[in-house]
Amino acid sequence: MKAKDFLVVVLAPLPVLLIPLVGMMVSKEWKWTCHDFLFAWVILAATTFVYRLLATRKSANLTYRLGAGLAVAAGFLITWISAAVQIIGDDNPGNILYLGVILTGLIGAGLARFKPAGMAKAAFATAAATLLVPVIAVLAWLSDFSPGVAKVFLLNFFFVLMFAGSGWLFRHAAGRSNGAGIAATT
Repeated sequence: MKAKDFLVVVLAPLPVLLIPLVGMMVSKEWKWTCHDFLFAWVILAATTFVYRLLATRKSANLTYRLGAGLAVAAGFLITWISAAVQIIGDDNPGNILYLGVILTGLIGAGLARFKPAGMAKAAFATAAATLLVPVIAVLAWLSDFSPGVAKVFLLNFFFVLMFAGSGWLFRHAAGRSNGAGIAATT
């Protein structure tokens, strides 16, 4: 990554952070502290960094970029929702399992060295890890599923589809980079 890319990572979150800042000025319902702004900036900057790291590779075709965007968006949404309102109940320990989902994706991407075929495997592994989170939480901590078991599974399935879609796009990108189609990656 170039110095320009790091500048983008640092500055890209700022326009988004104007939304809560203006919201605080016009409504008493917005109550963000300095820590809230710092946390939001870190999450947005990290998301921007990961996407720029993946999408600016010389070998990144459009399909690869779309796969990266979908995976990064899913990771961002899981992190944001888990931090803001928690996906599985207010104090359910199962929410920490989503950290494992994010780590699965990041470690998988590192092991894949960002190559499309490996990124597909990492995305599918992340989808599988995401699928397991509410199952484990229901078995271990059923007492606090305040949004309801069905709603948690439905939201979770949305994330599974995002990661699986990302894996499919990476798999397609691997087929294109090999020049032999998708069958070359299976």
